[in-house]
Formats: sequence, structure tokens, C-alpha cells
Amino acid sequence: MKINTAQFFKSSAKANQCPKEDRPEYAFIGRSNVGKSSLINKLCKRKALAKTSSTPGKTQLINHFDIDKSWYLVDLPGFGYAKVSKTIRATFGELITDYISSRKNLMCLFVLIDSRIPMQEIDLAFMNSMIENGVPIAIVFTKTDKLNKSQYATYMKKYEEQLLEFWEELPPVFYTSSKSGLGSDELLNFIEDLNSKW
Repeated sequence: MKINTAQFFKSSAKANQCPKEDRPEYAFIGRSNVGKSSLINKLCKRKALAKTSSTPGKTQLINHFDIDKSWYLVDLPGFGYAKVSKTIRATFGELITDYISSRKNLMCLFVLIDSRIPMQEIDLAFMNSMIENGVPIAIVFTKTDKLNKSQYATYMKKYEEQLLEFWEELPPVFYTSSKSGLGSDELLNFIEDLNSKW
């Protein structure tokens, strides 16, 4: 699948302010500074569709993007560390939980993980929580272009081994780079397949 048109649709401070659930949607989430906005821009072939920043915690609302007038791509606030107040961080948690638990048209939650960093407890806890609550997830490793071949093979194998200590099988896994475009086609084809089941 190729994206022909992608445009910002709406920002929501609460889940009940989100667009009508009349089409499939796919949400992207991860710890602050994981490269979420860069990946979204790469998928949509738009340089500034999602705002990128070197400052963690930039995304503070639920941002919906209209893709080809047929599905929504959703940019969620990051979880974990962010240079914002504890009150705002708590709001992120409530906002994310409210969104995920209420959106009936959420086809998949893409959980982004920085491939350069060892497995973080917060990532594992978040994914376990999603699986326990029946939320369909996929794992997206970002910034793989920053690893050499040896690191890539070693790190990815270790991630898989760690995850299989907790799960009987892995959810769908994608290896991406917003710089080279690695994994973009696979992600979009996965979305296209789910869209066909809507």
C-alpha cells in the first residue's frame, strides 16, 4: 500500500473528543524521543506532518491524521520520561488509557521501541498491560540504521529472547528506520491487510 494523501485532522485532549469511529485507525505510541514523529512522517512521505522535536514529551494530545480519506493514523503522547510536570505526566497516562480502552475502531496499537537501548521495564510493563487487556499490538523497533550489522543481529535476538520469557509467542514485529525507510512497506502492507477486514 502507498499513501496518497495524508493530512492533519484533529487534536483531542480527551478520548470522547476524538473523531467518529466510522473508519479503522492505527495508533503509534512509545517512550519520549523514540522517533515516533519521524516514523509517521516517513510512512506518509511528508516531512512535517507530525511535529518532531529534540525535547521529550512534545506530543501532549491525541492527534488524528486523515489517510486517503479511508483510515486514521493516530499519534499518541509518549509514556515514561518527559520534561513536563508530574500532573501533566499523570494526564498523559489517563489520556492514553481512556483512548485505548474506548476506541472500538482501533485496529492495532504500534508500540515503538528504540532498537539501540536495552529492554526497558516500562516498555515491557506497558506491552504486558495491553496484551492482558486484549489490545491488539505490534512492536516497532526504530532507529535500526544506527546499529551496525553485528549490533543489529545481537540486539534483536536478545529482545526476542527477553520477550519470549513472558509471552508464548511474539506479536507482529517490525524493524524500521525513518532515515532509510526500512520497514515502511511492511508496516503499510500490514495496515492494508487489516483494513481489508474492517
